[in-house]
Amino acid sequence: MSATPAGGATTTALEGAWRPALAPALMLRHDPVRDADLLVMPERVVVLEGHAGRIVALCDGVRTVRAIIDELAADHPSAPVATEVPAFLTRLRREGWLG
Repeated sequence: MSATPAGGATTTALEGAWRPALAPALMLRHDPVRDADLLVMPERVVVLEGHAGRIVALCDGVRTVRAIIDELAADHPSAPVATEVPAFLTRLRREGWLG
């Protein structure tokens, strides 16, 4: 795989040793009123849409990007997770929300 997601890093590089985890000041929460997953920060809340909350929940600092992709691909075989998940994780890392 050699696609280059937003941010310039190749998918293969992202799938290497990076084990994404939420930044220490962030929390992932579910809002039952909105039925939405939220990224809660000290002075901001981001509403996650679609399957974004599931992807972020898998960012536990233990799983590699490849393991996250494999788990999501098993649950959603027709979805383009191999290209979209690395790009999404790159955007979150650029925002400083993932380490």
